[in-house]
Amino acid sequence: MRISTGIPGLDEMLKGGLIPGRAYLVKGEPGLGKTTMSIHFLMAGVRNGENVLYVTLEEPLDMIKNDMSKFGFDLNDPHFHGIDATPVGKKTHIFEGVHYEEFAESFQKLMRALEERIREKNIRRIAIDPITMIRLTTKDELEYRRQFLELLKIFTKYNVTVLITSSILSSYPDVEDYLTSGVIELRRYGVGGKTIRGIQILKLRGSDFDEEVRPYRFTERGIEVYSSERLYAR
Repeated sequence: MRISTGIPGLDEMLKGGLIPGRAYLVKGEPGLGKTTMSIHFLMAGVRNGENVLYVTLEEPLDMIKNDMSKFGFDLNDPHFHGIDATPVGKKTHIFEGVHYEEFAESFQKLMRALEERIREKNIRRIAIDPITMIRLTTKDELEYRRQFLELLKIFTKYNVTVLITSSILSSYPDVEDYLTSGVIELRRYGVGGKTIRGIQILKLRGSDFDEEVRPYRFTERGIEVYSSERLYAR
């Protein structure tokens, strides 16, 4: 069985969608659509009647709510839950179902909030956006690896499907690349004097997948992936 990412073209690249109960990494530079892809994924669950959880570590939830409404996503749906773990903002409920967690105060506090929400609301899908903020505030790579593994253990315990975004790109695989079940990368390319966005699946454990770089763009409905088109003509 597969579950939809909420983006038909991406589901085609994934040969039907994501394998449930696993964690996946979406990485790319700022502005390429990682947050939008996360919301597509969560709202696909909402349409199925699933309870979903969005954890924001960078942009306040009220800003995310406003931005996503432009694509027709209603984050006020009762199946949509959120934790605002941004380092700025007011300690208030931004909208119903949202917890505010002081980001820098305690990673363990965030972990407890996550597990509490998963258990109380029977959460089936989670997006953490972006994991970069935890990495940048962790004292060393070993400690970050330990924290990341703690997160994965919670997700495995409750059999939830998770998208984790990252803005850190390097020439070699990072901790998240190794420990997640799949890696999707968003990129910018210069083609004929124009900037074109491309998406590529780098890894998908337990499944075949389309390895080609495919073009995508933003529309009034969010992200559209063109799974039958090539970025470069051959």
